[in-house]
Amino acid sequence: MSLRSRLSLILGSSFILIWAVAATWMLCDLQQNLSRSLDERLAASARLVVSLIHLSPSSVQQPELSNALLTHAEKAALPVGMACQVSSLKGEIFVQSHNAPGETISALGVGYHDQIADGLEWRTFTLEENGIRISTADRVDQRRSLKYSILMAAALPVMAALIGSLVLLWIVVSKGLEPLQRIKDALVRRNADCLDPLDTDNLPAELKVLVTTQNGLLTRISQAIERERRLTGDAAHELRSPLTAIKTHLQVAQLTEGDTAKKALVKAEEGADRLQRILEQLLLLARVEGCLSFDDGVQALPMEVARQALADSTQHDAVTLSVQEDIATAPLEAPAALATAALRNLVDNALRHTRPGTQVDLTITRDGKMASFRIRDRGQGVSTTELAAITQRFWHKGQHGGSGLGLAIVDAIINSCHGELSFHNLDDGFEAVMKLPLAEPAF
Repeated sequence: MSLRSRLSLILGSSFILIWAVAATWMLCDLQQNLSRSLDERLAASARLVVSLIHLSPSSVQQPELSNALLTHAEKAALPVGMACQVSSLKGEIFVQSHNAPGETISALGVGYHDQIADGLEWRTFTLEENGIRISTADRVDQRRSLKYSILMAAALPVMAALIGSLVLLWIVVSKGLEPLQRIKDALVRRNADCLDPLDTDNLPAELKVLVTTQNGLLTRISQAIERERRLTGDAAHELRSPLTAIKTHLQVAQLTEGDTAKKALVKAEEGADRLQRILEQLLLLARVEGCLSFDDGVQALPMEVARQALADSTQHDAVTLSVQEDIATAPLEAPAALATAALRNLVDNALRHTRPGTQVDLTITRDGKMASFRIRDRGQGVSTTELAAITQRFWHKGQHGGSGLGLAIVDAIINSCHGELSFHNLDDGFEAVMKLPLAEPAF
């Protein structure tokens, strides 16, 4: 079901329900008031006849006076279906209107009554005055016909207004949903390569928020596609070099013998190792950016992460480790595997760029609710322009080897773990600061 049909159905059902309740209430109230008005008309007619009578019961029986009374009653212009009788207390009819029943209609006593006379149902009102009974009556079938006519006259405008409201509702809903139709048409006309933001002009506030959010998604998708395109191009370039070197050294080994062939095989093996490292780094980067879970449910201390990272490094003897006391028992909130991988890449990067014969300092301190890992080398540092591109994929500084993916992986891990990463040039080297959130203490 479309949104327009759904809204029209919900709002239309609500309109019908409200109008039905209001119409039922109005018609019931109208019917009660009409019945009361007709009863009051009966009573008023009876009192009118009483006002015409200034005689005693015996004198009413005189023919000339009866004819005069009848003439006065006819001048009262009783409505069609309404009858009047004047009778004695014993039930003897003195005078009656031409359409009155032949039977006495005052036998049930004073007040309002429903009775059958001459095979017809009547609504009667009887009044006693000076020993005379004056009864007025309405035929119930004609009452019903009058009520039906009045109710139909009141119901038809209500039905017309309800139908008009439903038609107007459909038109208004269709008009209100036109911005959605424009958005749909704009998306249908696009090809798969078009990720430009949608136009948010002349949109309602609710849809503008939705389209703005969608534009943000399109921007992120565009950035992700561009990032993957760069990765594909950079990876192809980086993988071509070790593959070409391996192929060249193998060809040299096939064409030569002795030490030359052995050296060529060693070089080929080094190229294969480099190729393996690049592939492992690419796989780790893809897993981190792919939001795969590394959480094994085990919390690791910053000291344990540092020891594991140094154990994985081939030059851990060149690293000086110092740990602040107040962080020795505070576990990290980040998964241990990711924290270890990020710290190992930072340490390897520092060892690769520090001057020969110098130490790399690794200091672990507490910074509020975060653990701070400071890795300082004694290298040449980087320029301001290079500092902005240092976490880009396959970015290299000089001829120090490496795949150019280490700091990109660190940056992806920091974003995944909601940490902080910063780099600083020092007077005698370079410093990288990685901050990871600490787990909340258990009470």
